[in-house]
Amino acid sequence: MQSIRWSLITAAAMVMATQAAVAANVKITPLGSNDGEFCKFDRAMVLEDPDGTRLLYDAGRTVAGPEDPRLGKIDAILVSHMHGDHVGDRHSAKVNGGECGKPDVSVKVVPNTNTINIALAKNAKIITGSEMPRFFAGKLKALGGNPKSSQLVRFGASRSVGGVAITTVPAVHSNGVNGAFIDGELGKMLSAAGLTAYAGPPTGYVLTFSNGLAVYLSGDTGITAEQDTVVRGHYGAKLVVMNIGDVFTTGPTEAAFVVNELVKPNAVIPSHANEAATSGGKVKAGTRTEKFTKAAKMPVHLPLSGRTMEFNSDGKCVSGC
Repeated sequence: MQSIRWSLITAAAMVMATQAAVAANVKITPLGSNDGEFCKFDRAMVLEDPDGTRLLYDAGRTVAGPEDPRLGKIDAILVSHMHGDHVGDRHSAKVNGGECGKPDVSVKVVPNTNTINIALAKNAKIITGSEMPRFFAGKLKALGGNPKSSQLVRFGASRSVGGVAITTVPAVHSNGVNGAFIDGELGKMLSAAGLTAYAGPPTGYVLTFSNGLAVYLSGDTGITAEQDTVVRGHYGAKLVVMNIGDVFTTGPTEAAFVVNELVKPNAVIPSHANEAATSGGKVKAGTRTEKFTKAAKMPVHLPLSGRTMEFNSDGKCVSGC
């Protein structure tokens, strides 16, 4: 009888340990345009801490507004830079609208942006660097929201949301505010002149979750020295979300150099491929995504829309990959 009791206690302890291990994973769910695929405009992801804190990264055009059923609770929104495909100048009317190579993005949301509309509906913070916080604060105030919900975190500093420590890191790109995002005569003048308003340098992010996992979100960037000295050397990122789209950002070869030689994570998720990268959830031959996948020396996990992946503290995928 005693041995049976100890066996039951041991079994219960093992179950509890397993449940605790699962609970300690970081969950990442891509919110692309078409379920189960990696498509042209896909940037948005929800990253969920083991404590339930949920961050939306670059809402862009594929989140179907604040009513998108995939969003759920959102505690904070991260915006790498002010370009329309990241902040959301327009968005799809519904999930699975249009085709993977030509998603429906028919709903125009300027001058508000998809980011602002989601933040207002979800009562979420907007965490950004550079000069972007003042822009978002002004938008929130004008629309009846709380301007203090737009919060700054600059290079070398950090801000916590729930169990997640958030910092910004340098990105090499541009970061102008389109005239369409600005009300009144100033916006019209900027658009007519073909100019944008300065919003400070673009950023990437490093998120350190409560299980110890550090994740590098590259934003739109080229190769930078900070990917070695700061992202790897200081923060020790074990998982990377890396843009691979070429022309506007690092291409697949350059992106592979970043992860192979500079950051050296345990796993990588490609982003911003600017193509219909998959069909039936499988990488299409001849795509930038295929080229990057073959060049990377660590596991590459496709951001298939709606599929939740779970990562442990070492950045290794333990579910959904």
